[in-house]
Amino acid sequence: MPTYKKGSSPMMHRPVVKEELVEFMRERQIQLVGHLKELEEFSAEHYIPIIPHETVVYFQFMISLMHPQSILEIGTAVGFSALMMAESAPNAKITTIDRNPEMIEHAKRHFELYDSRHQIQLLEGDATDVLKNLEGKYDIIFMDSAKSKYVEYLPIAMELLTDNGVIIMDDIFQSGEILWDIMDIKRGQRALQRGLRKLFDEVLDNPSYQSSILPLGDGMLLIKKP
Repeated sequence: MPTYKKGSSPMMHRPVVKEELVEFMRERQIQLVGHLKELEEFSAEHYIPIIPHETVVYFQFMISLMHPQSILEIGTAVGFSALMMAESAPNAKITTIDRNPEMIEHAKRHFELYDSRHQIQLLEGDATDVLKNLEGKYDIIFMDSAKSKYVEYLPIAMELLTDNGVIIMDDIFQSGEILWDIMDIKRGQRALQRGLRKLFDEVLDNPSYQSSILPLGDGMLLIKKP
């Protein structure tokens, strides 16, 4: 198992931005407290990737501007990001999807402890199937799951998105491997890379989407209706 700096999650070692700038963003921006800090430490201790601190701060800022009423998350993990969004948007309803039994048990326990306003609904199952049965519209759709599936989720997500809503896809840089020749990537990772590259071909420079790439964490792709 890789060796990580004490107090940090595995994903915190993935950014491609200069290390000293990453440390600046993480140390100088407001720090987490309470149950979010506890979950951050829990995830680091158990080597469970969660969104890094600079991404948390971005979400908190964006949510304060958007005032979302409904949020959809694909990829619950331990429930950290869902609880963070619930705290930032106390009037929002949050739906989160996961299929990993171990993560689902962690998330259920954390929601029971910390979702005091009962904002969060956890749906169990493969997102490909769950998404097809969702009704209503969402102001924010956050994808932090199987990267190879992002391009498959996209058309359904666009149908579920409000007119002024935004889709956020996490970890799109893959430590910079998106720039590599596909044959230089480990065989087991090539399907993921092909899925991401298909996503870029579909979205970037396509007038059907308005998009932006942010170098936060391991890269984020933002998509909205034009």
